[in-house]
Amino acid sequence: MKAGSTLGACAALVRRDLTLVWRRRGDAANPILFALIVVALFPLAIGPEPEQLRRIAAGVVFVAVLLAGLLALDTLFRGDHEDGSLEQLVLSPHPLSLMLACKIAVHWLTTSLPLILVAPLLGELMHVDATLRWLLPATLLLATPLLSLIGAVCVALTVGMHRSGMLLALLVLPLYVPVLIFGAGACNAAQAGLPFLAPLLWLGAALVLALVLAPLACAAALRISLS
Repeated sequence: MKAGSTLGACAALVRRDLTLVWRRRGDAANPILFALIVVALFPLAIGPEPEQLRRIAAGVVFVAVLLAGLLALDTLFRGDHEDGSLEQLVLSPHPLSLMLACKIAVHWLTTSLPLILVAPLLGELMHVDATLRWLLPATLLLATPLLSLIGAVCVALTVGMHRSGMLLALLVLPLYVPVLIFGAGACNAAQAGLPFLAPLLWLGAALVLALVLAPLACAAALRISLS
């Protein structure tokens, strides 16, 4: 890998972000603990009847994962903005959209992927059907990168503001609703014995579109916020 090349810069950025996450691995575990707590509280709130929990299992798990991801979303660019490395990233000769795509990928890898891995456990707490034991993680595998890409654009718009947590939530949550509807809808349809491929195809199409457009929009929003 040639020093000073774009590929080398991306690799260095990925290594740096993974090292920072490892140093703060206690904070990285917060989304997983949050999702476990949210799902564990539902049986206490509405009763332990397996049939009732099974009916709402997919929606509860999706909401828990969505909120846990939102909890970690503000950290995507915040640390880089505070130590000045974000400005250096914007001024670098390498394509900003590609560099931001690497940062978003690391953020998804360290926050959403662990949630996907614990999704079967979250489902067992809600007594999910055997069908959802594989479909729920697969649906989250499509939905969570889309959530990260959408959220990154909103974070880039608010990164220069102090105490932007509430504004970020107001920007992000309406954009998350379609992902929640299609993801939970696919699981609910499979649970009811209905065709569930169409919502997954919509999620896949939206993910492909976001993979192309979101890094570009994120780079433009970041330049606006830092100017």
